[in-house]
Amino acid sequence: MSYTCSATETYTVSDIEIVTRRVTSDFIMIASSTGAVSEDRARDWGNDIEILAKNGFLKTVDLTLLSGGIEIRAVRYDVNTKSGNLTMSRPGGVLWPKVANPELRIILFHTDLYDDAAKEKLKGKLRNNWSPTSVNTNHSTLKTYANRDYPSNGYGMQRKDFN
Repeated sequence: MSYTCSATETYTVSDIEIVTRRVTSDFIMIASSTGAVSEDRARDWGNDIEILAKNGFLKTVDLTLLSGGIEIRAVRYDVNTKSGNLTMSRPGGVLWPKVANPELRIILFHTDLYDDAAKEKLKGKLRNNWSPTSVNTNHSTLKTYANRDYPSNGYGMQRKDFN
């Protein structure tokens, strides 16, 4: 299967897999360093973002570490389907602290293509039960401190870190 973004930029399912596996590596490091969720749970999140991305339904992923409901750190991944100008970064830089009462909150933002028919198509393939939320993810109490890019050909994710 191949997706064409424009006359000059294309990407394949393999490109999506390469990018989402880098993101999943970040999730595993975050899970391990915080102890807030298991590494298996982080892998399940990675599985779901890969499936959504492969189907053109993923727009943004936001992962936040909270302690007693207060934001401590966050990371946002924005899908970029014209990633020819992104520079490759290695996964990492996400050894987050252990905090009291840790919670990892992950929110997925989808494209307009993710309608009822799309949800039915993916029924049974996603490992998590995703539900709508109105949580604000602007991280106004945190500051941006780093960025990383995970591209492969014309597909990529741009990571923004908050501390």
